[in-house]
Amino acid sequence: MLNPKLRRPIVGLAVGILVGSALAGSPAAAAPVPASAPDEAAASALAAALDVQLGDRDAGSYVDPAGKLIVNVTDAATAESVTSAGATARYVVNGAATLAAAGDFLSANLTTPGTTFAVDPVSNKVVVTADASVQGAQLTAVKALVAHLGGAARLEIQSGTLSTRISGGDAIYTGGNRCSLGFNVKAGTTYYFLTAGHCTNLGSIWTDGTTELGRRAGSSFPTNDYGIVRYTNTTVAKPSKVGSQVISSAGTPAVGTTVYRRGSATGIRSGSVTALNATVNYAEGQVSGLIRTTVCAEKGDSGGPLYRDTVAYGLTSGGSGDCQTGGITYFQPVTEALTAYRVSIY
Repeated sequence: MLNPKLRRPIVGLAVGILVGSALAGSPAAAAPVPASAPDEAAASALAAALDVQLGDRDAGSYVDPAGKLIVNVTDAATAESVTSAGATARYVVNGAATLAAAGDFLSANLTTPGTTFAVDPVSNKVVVTADASVQGAQLTAVKALVAHLGGAARLEIQSGTLSTRISGGDAIYTGGNRCSLGFNVKAGTTYYFLTAGHCTNLGSIWTDGTTELGRRAGSSFPTNDYGIVRYTNTTVAKPSKVGSQVISSAGTPAVGTTVYRRGSATGIRSGSVTALNATVNYAEGQVSGLIRTTVCAEKGDSGGPLYRDTVAYGLTSGGSGDCQTGGITYFQPVTEALTAYRVSIY
């Protein structure tokens, strides 16, 4: 089996997600979202189904520019299953076991803040990244770890410094810290909202800047990056939208899928998924299972929603770069938070 840090997460229950837009709207509230290509949406659904069907017989998959799902395989029987399901089989050198072993090795040995790793199905390797803060002896050590893995891994040097983002979506506050209300959820008749765990670690009582909204009911960071706040304010509205976009389900995007992020600092931004189950070494500790994207983000965007059309994907965690020069941003899969806290939409 592939290392859990490197396997595509199994899609959780198809649940609707409600975005907390009842607070003062951000500049992105009325921004139009371009229609997504239907082929990409279908490919993401097929990728999730094949992940369940094939298990560790495939070595990752991605959506190509034409919207076609490409699945990496190392044997003819798996290739036949892929073709029968309507996807394209691609023979690769590094199989699931090789990639899993590389992931295990990096999990045990790569802990330098400012580094990440994730399987890149396009190059069929585990890609290790090091940001601008990794220099000198630290960078030499990272290069040695990558070299040890031979053809199963490669190193990318990134500009900027990897860090958690402070807030996103509609603004929420605790003490002097601003973060983002991500998704509204409930358990029975009790209402909550989800946001990033590095946000909920900052304080217990959350407000819209003047009025209390709720109180922290759970927080997980590092290792994960999700948290939950129980509403104490019964009058705040909770529309099922990201800005003007209705959200009706939650899932896992395929690599190559076009996705969108909404945040109070930089509005609605788009990009593509470049890896699933990425591991990030923040200064605060290691977080695994993240979605890696080319969507930019800045301070003021954490906790905000990652989505596509009516499907919710994640909560803004952290990244490097900015929205002027571009950057890489990581997202906590929302399906994990829904399962962990046993909550759903309403």
